[in-house]
Amino acid sequence: MAQTLTTPKNPTLSPQKRGRGGLFSVLQRVGRAFMLPIALLPVAGLLLGVGASLTNSAMLETYGLLGIMGPGTVPYSIFSLLAAVGTVIFDNLPLLFAMGVALGMAEHEKATATLSAAIAFFVMHATVSAMLSISGMLESNTLHEGMIADVVGIRSLQMGVFGGIVVGLGVAALCNRFYKIRLPSVLSFFGGSRFIPIISTLVYIPVGLLLFFLWPYVQNGIYALGDLVLRSGYAGTLIYGFIERILIPFGLHHVFYLPFWQTGVGGSALIDGTLVYGAQNIFFAELASPSTKVFSVSATRFMSGKFPLMIFGLPGAALAMYTCAKKERRRVAGGLLLSAALTSMLTGITEPLEFTFLFVAPLLYVIHSVLAGLSYMLMHLLKVGVGMTFSGGLIDLLLFGVLQGNAKTNWIMIPLVGAFYFLLYFLLFRFLIRRGNYATPGRESENEETKLYTRADYNAKREENQAEDLSAQILMGLGGRENLTALDCCATRLRVSVRDPERVREDVLRQSGALGVIRKGTGVQVVYGPRVSVIKSELEDHLKQTGE
Repeated sequence: MAQTLTTPKNPTLSPQKRGRGGLFSVLQRVGRAFMLPIALLPVAGLLLGVGASLTNSAMLETYGLLGIMGPGTVPYSIFSLLAAVGTVIFDNLPLLFAMGVALGMAEHEKATATLSAAIAFFVMHATVSAMLSISGMLESNTLHEGMIADVVGIRSLQMGVFGGIVVGLGVAALCNRFYKIRLPSVLSFFGGSRFIPIISTLVYIPVGLLLFFLWPYVQNGIYALGDLVLRSGYAGTLIYGFIERILIPFGLHHVFYLPFWQTGVGGSALIDGTLVYGAQNIFFAELASPSTKVFSVSATRFMSGKFPLMIFGLPGAALAMYTCAKKERRRVAGGLLLSAALTSMLTGITEPLEFTFLFVAPLLYVIHSVLAGLSYMLMHLLKVGVGMTFSGGLIDLLLFGVLQGNAKTNWIMIPLVGAFYFLLYFLLFRFLIRRGNYATPGRESENEETKLYTRADYNAKREENQAEDLSAQILMGLGGRENLTALDCCATRLRVSVRDPERVREDVLRQSGALGVIRKGTGVQVVYGPRVSVIKSELEDHLKQTGE
């Protein structure tokens, strides 16, 4: 009988291809790209926090420092300079996001993509500004208050970091598409990477025109969503905190919280005659304003909940893991856990602890996420007005809580709630670890290393589970293990012999990523391409691990 090759009309991508090109993977890459400009915030926040705090007349008067650090003194000039440097970074975050996202998302010619993003950003806003002027909107003031703002000196629509993200993603896509373009000989000088800023300029003129017409509607929708979130009260704050934590294993938390921090989703406030949008922007505008008496809790509700978690809760979980460790391993486990707990307390970097109990016991991470939501809600309920850069550790608490005074921030509630959170995490996690016999650091079997886990370990475990799932799916498509009599592969095909060819399910094999299925008697060949040798090895391992 002649061999017949059947190819699906819409072949399902393999897990490897899905991982590279799927929406989930793209969102992960976007989240990582966001971290480039976000990494600036601690430095900018430190400069602004120190500068604004030590030039605030109320604080200087409270501590009797007006004489030596008041206006006209050298220290006052220095701290004013620090505040100005920190402010300029926050004022220009949209441009920084445009460049940072382009840098992070471009696969080739990253430097060219970054420069092109800056050019496209100027072009887009200049186009919008020209249209506002031509239409008479600048003079007639027909748009709602706050919809028009100065963006890097250009009078344009207030798009915030969304505008920067639109530019960064678009320019990165253009760069990835055209970085090798070849033009006719007479224009060859403008080919390759030189074409990227040219095409970016040409593309972002119509993008600016499009946004001129569409953005006011988008903006109204964003404000409506923000109003819904704000009107949801304490329940909304709890849900926000839970989602922000539960997305961390997937690397999508930056995509989630950024709109609340940097756009109208997080609310708006009129500060010194300027309408400011976004929770973090509101906080830092209030921080820089000498007229601020109390920080806006409606803005800090999206930030202050981290402090009880990072400074108190997770160290309590670390102590619980230490007390649950085997006696002979406590010294090693204690050193690791102490280091991780101090890192969480000082800087708010929690990966070593969170990914450790995520790796060994996902239930603990779910409980941790619920407690995170409760922490955000409690800070909102107790009217804690402490903002942050991105960490939520002791450094941010000192700068944006303690130094600002309890009257403005109500920061004293953080250690009070934190003490409760420390005990809650310690008692609850110790009980659950012992009850579930989880292999937290120091409780591993004799042949296992005592260690903390990272995102890389978690991702590796997930990939291993995906390989197991794929092998099980292929085995199902081949009619089950009892239907297999032989297993081998060539360069591109899985070659198997089966007892009953009628039990082979081509639809299941196609869902596993097969590009085609060839049958001849009891022989079946499944086409997977060059990765087939890995698939064959994983299938053999699956058969061994499941009893054959």
